[in-house]
Amino acid sequence: MIITKQKPFEKIMEMTEPFGKLFVVGCGKCATVCQTGGENEVHGMVEKLSDKISGFTVVEEPCDLRLTRRDLKEHKETIAESDAVLVMNCGVGVQTIAEYTGKIALPALDTMFIGMTERIGRYYERCKACQDCILDETGGVCPIARCPKALLNGPCGGQVEGKCEVGEYKDDCAWVLIWKKLTEQDRLEEFTKFRPPRNHYTKILTTKLIS
Repeated sequence: MIITKQKPFEKIMEMTEPFGKLFVVGCGKCATVCQTGGENEVHGMVEKLSDKISGFTVVEEPCDLRLTRRDLKEHKETIAESDAVLVMNCGVGVQTIAEYTGKIALPALDTMFIGMTERIGRYYERCKACQDCILDETGGVCPIARCPKALLNGPCGGQVEGKCEVGEYKDDCAWVLIWKKLTEQDRLEEFTKFRPPRNHYTKILTTKLIS
């Protein structure tokens, strides 16, 4: 799930100040679960900016262009008459809506990470979408997302008793977790495998080719 948080309302006010009429779009999936852009949050935003609002809706999945077209179809004229669209989605939703509507899209949320949710308000970063997944080699623990230094070979000298120096030794060292998992699985040969530095240019090139 994509984890988001709402920008401070002062920032949203500053961002929307130049525009007369705003159409608000929420998200029926991730932002609803995070309670940052679902029905309740959209209604709350509409109430706060009532003098500027031309209309509002919640798109089922704003990251899906087909669903965005479907859910915004009945609001096409209202959106066309609006000065901008205030988008309560992740960055992908903002870009999808900007592309579809041709309007200035204002992000009401900050996109944090791809994560696991335990309950409302408790989220854990688990994936960086690095395009070169090695979870089969690391016992299902992602070193890119869970190690603050994104080390591919670890642990480093900054761990003490399984805790990471980043964050004052409060969080578990990802590579100690990996060692424990691989030990449980009787697969420690994976732990000793050397992994060369990532070629980040390949990721950029791949992203361009996919798009």
